[in-house]
Amino acid sequence: MNVLICDDSAFARKQLARALPAGWPVTLHQATNGLEGVEQVLMGHGDLLFLDLTMPELDGYGVLETLKREGIRSKVIVVSGDIQPEAYQKVMSLGAIDFIKKPASGEQIVALLERHGLWRTDEARTDVAPTMALTVEARDVYQELANVAMGQAADLLARLLDAFVVLPIPNVNVLEVSELHMALNAAAKQETLSAVCQGFIGAGIAGEALLLFHDSSFADLARLMKFEGELDRRAELELLMDTANVLIGAFLRGYANQLDTPFSQGHPVVLGQHRPIEALIQTNQSRWRRTLAIEINYRVDGYAVQCDLLLLFTEDSIATMNNKIMHML
Repeated sequence: MNVLICDDSAFARKQLARALPAGWPVTLHQATNGLEGVEQVLMGHGDLLFLDLTMPELDGYGVLETLKREGIRSKVIVVSGDIQPEAYQKVMSLGAIDFIKKPASGEQIVALLERHGLWRTDEARTDVAPTMALTVEARDVYQELANVAMGQAADLLARLLDAFVVLPIPNVNVLEVSELHMALNAAAKQETLSAVCQGFIGAGIAGEALLLFHDSSFADLARLMKFEGELDRRAELELLMDTANVLIGAFLRGYANQLDTPFSQGHPVVLGQHRPIEALIQTNQSRWRRTLAIEINYRVDGYAVQCDLLLLFTEDSIATMNNKIMHML
């Protein structure tokens, strides 16, 4: 089943995603306003829709009116801070199956889904482990480790391109697979991407480095690398692999050195060229589960060159890394 969370607040979308049952076998999508929500439903991404009422572009009432007018039979659960009796009556008359107040707890969501026959306790995957805790102190350490490794990778890229690389604050989070998909969607926005993935392993730590390269970046990247010749698909692949080798290799070396744990790297794998992020997620969703994710956005100042590097550490790696960073806390 395709489940769509439609809310203009990124915090509210993440909070609701966390409240969904662990191990629920669904594909999760998101929309940031009512118009995007209607588009996602028309794309088949809204078998079940969690819908906010107060949104820009098109509010929740407008979404319900549109679905009703078009004869679209998505099941809609309104999740809103507006709990006036009139609001409840209006959304139910427009076809919503239920109404729940923000913020919704996991227990409330489970009870609601069971009431409507959308989820049963025995559907939960038995391989889902308890939620991993990431303390504030541990997040700060992982963020600083990533900050140092990110800087080393950016230095190599800057020297290669003879340009200034703008660096963000690394984003560190423990993510469920549904939240990871949401993060990937947010990183890519509406662009098509080319993506490279490279596995790594060392002394109880394993994971994958994922480089998402925005397709609009190829022209300027070719110019910076003084590439001569036709910029065809093969040439773009060469540029993509060169960039991935620099950023992934340098980051992993810098990160491993700080943990005093050398990593062995697998061969880089091209996940796709010029594809929407949805297609990449759909093709590779079985490989991405609960993970410690470090997200970094690299941008070249003055040029349309942008890529997102995600380091996805396996759940089993967290305990090992936590032990290694204890002296840093």
